[in-house]
Amino acid sequence: MQPTLGDVVVTHMPHSLLARSASRLATLVTVCALTMTVLVVAPTAPAEAATGAQKYSRSAQKATNAVRVKRDRVRLTGDRCLRQHARRHARAMARQGSIWHQDMQAVLEACDLTMVGENVAMGYPTGRAAVRKGWMKSPGHRANILRRQYRLGVVAAAKGDDGLWYAAQLFGRR
Repeated sequence: MQPTLGDVVVTHMPHSLLARSASRLATLVTVCALTMTVLVVAPTAPAEAATGAQKYSRSAQKATNAVRVKRDRVRLTGDRCLRQHARRHARAMARQGSIWHQDMQAVLEACDLTMVGENVAMGYPTGRAAVRKGWMKSPGHRANILRRQYRLGVVAAAKGDDGLWYAAQLFGRR
């Protein structure tokens, strides 16, 4: 089976929603500040060896930032919310054995972003190959990777029962 790419998806938040989100964020920050408590956290366990999915994701993220820096773009930084959505989506695609885009409006709102985009792929043996031989060879996916407005970026991968890797790459801006 040939490696496959999905369509390109980019979603923007309308300015009226942006204003409401900013207001909600200010309220949330105030509530958190008023109810802050001290938590005692147990020491973290020693780092476990990276899984195949983590290695795939890291190599894709490293390749993405390398091509961005080479073309005078800022490095993308990780984001917990985007990572959660990418991971969930990569796993769902691997279970189904096909690729599709998740609801970008839901990601935009859940992660409190003003802009979000996604690249998906299946069948590339490494994260680096997904970036260099897949997404960077496709004009729309390449545009997502090189879009100057993005500041956040994550890649998640999952291996399907078919032995293929499924990858979801999310981009965002607050």
